Amino acid sequence: MPNQINPNLTSWASELDDNALEQALRTSRLPILAGPICLMADAHFGLGATVGSVVATKNALLPSAVGVDIGCGMVAAETSLTASELPGDLNALHGLLRDRIPAGVGRGHERRGASVPPALEALGLPPGSASELSERQLTTIAAQFGSLGSGNHFVEVCLDERDRVWIVLHSGSRGIGNQLATAHIKTARLVAQDEGQILEDRDLAWLAEGRPEFDAYVADMLWAQRYAWGNREQMMDAALAALRAAAPHAIETERINCHHNYAVKETHRGEEVWITRKGAIRAGLSDMGVIPGSMGASSFIVRGKGNEASYESSSHGAGRRLGRKAAFRQLTTESLRSAMAGRAWDDAMADQLVDEHPDAYKPIAQVMADQADLVEVVHELHQVVNLKGT
Repeated sequence: MPNQINPNLTSWASELDDNALEQALRTSRLPILAGPICLMADAHFGLGATVGSVVATKNALLPSAVGVDIGCGMVAAETSLTASELPGDLNALHGLLRDRIPAGVGRGHERRGASVPPALEALGLPPGSASELSERQLTTIAAQFGSLGSGNHFVEVCLDERDRVWIVLHSGSRGIGNQLATAHIKTARLVAQDEGQILEDRDLAWLAEGRPEFDAYVADMLWAQRYAWGNREQMMDAALAALRAAAPHAIETERINCHHNYAVKETHRGEEVWITRKGAIRAGLSDMGVIPGSMGASSFIVRGKGNEASYESSSHGAGRRLGRKAAFRQLTTESLRSAMAGRAWDDAMADQLVDEHPDAYKPIAQVMADQADLVEVVHELHQVVNLKGT
């Protein structure tokens, strides 16, 4: 159940560090809010606004609250396979996924001309910045469509409580989304100076409707969200093809695709507002969603309960407990290998993945318990193959 910290801040997080709380309090004092800030169960410190927060604004948007990976989110596909039908060599399946889905910083496909996917051609270019895009950016848009990225992005093969096989994937709008977001965050800071916005944190600068900078940001943001959605769809198709290469009779039976870093216009409490979910998914009544745990932990397929107190939202994952540098200082490669025992994963790169150690994240079981009033669990998934964006 939520904790009403003050009239402008509500929290579902049973574990919330002081830095994240102070950051959320700063956001809760903004004059553009259309209701209280909602902190999800996985809330932790981020850029500007807290990761795991839902922000309702009227006639304005906070580019830093949407974040630099615009449209980042999850896609999960259920298949007809059961555990007994998976290939005996899961490392070979890991290799097939690695071969078909480029992963890592700056990685993408080698594409030229007619090889551009139809979904990307239909998407076109970001309308708010198209005239300013460099040749390198144009190349990046094409090359990185259908690629994973780095950090906490991943592809997993999982089993649910019925031993049914799922593929779960986490990624966003890649390099172009980051570049667009970064440019608009800088613009918002300049606008804040021009308008004389009084800010406790310059990353809380907003763009108001009626300004051309707002229109340009919305155009690019909505484009990047569509790019991210299509990027996940493209990779899921590739992942299913890899699975069928190992188990030819595999059939996809359900797919769930959801953003968890995005902004959208919705009606809440009788008023149309901008809802920004920074590390949160939509959990409207019967909405299906994907909430991953950390490496070595469960992930969940959920159904929303439509709780208006959270603007019909829930957490997007486990939420970091340790920053990346702190994780490398405090956790070990050996304990990561122990946590990942029995799975096919990037063992050879274990020393590079310590910042993704399960102990760097909050326990996903507690996160799910904290938000029992927001979502119901439909399936609990346990990974057998994990491919990280390294």
